[in-house]
Amino acid sequence: MKPIIHVPNNVLTSPAKPVTQFDKRLHVLIKEMTAILKATRNPKGVGLAAPQVGVPYRIFVTRPREKDAIRVFINPEIIKRSTEQTEGVPERENKLEGCLSIPKIWGRVKRAATLTLRYQDEAGAVHEGSFSGFLATIIQHETDHTNGVLFTARVLEQQGKLYQATRDKDGKEVLMEIELK
Repeated sequence: MKPIIHVPNNVLTSPAKPVTQFDKRLHVLIKEMTAILKATRNPKGVGLAAPQVGVPYRIFVTRPREKDAIRVFINPEIIKRSTEQTEGVPERENKLEGCLSIPKIWGRVKRAATLTLRYQDEAGAVHEGSFSGFLATIIQHETDHTNGVLFTARVLEQQGKLYQATRDKDGKEVLMEIELK
C-alpha cells in the first residue's frame, strides 16, 4: 500500500491533473485508495485524495461513516455553493477539521452548507449531485486537495485558530492552540 504523503510535499500544494484515461491503472489506483482510507486509524479518515498518496490526479474517495460505502469522485468541480455556511464540521460534536496529510493538527473551517458537484465515476460517466452536511464538508476538503489547497490555508485565510494534539500530564490527548507569528 502507498503511504499517505505528509506536509511539506509539493504534490499536496500543486493543482492536480484531470483524469483522461478511465483504464485499468485508474481502477487499480481507486482500489488502493479505498484500501488506504479503510485502513486509517487515529484519526479514522473520511476522505482521501490522490495527491495524498503521491498521485497528482483529480480523484478522491469518501466514507463519512465507517458503515457507509466508499464513494469515488473523479475530476470534481464544485459548480454551486450555498451562501449558508457551516461553523466547522457539521454532524460532529468536535467541529474541528483535520487531515491525514497533516497529522495531529486541527482547525475550524467555515464551508458552504450545501453544494452542487459535477464529477465523473470510474467509467467516465458525468454526474451532477447536490450534497449537504458532513459529506458536503468532506467534498469541499477533498476538492481543495485536488486544487492544491490544504485545510490549514483555509483556517488561516478565515483568520481562525489551529490546534495541535498533545498529551497532558495524565497522558490524555488534549488540543493546544498553535501560536502563529
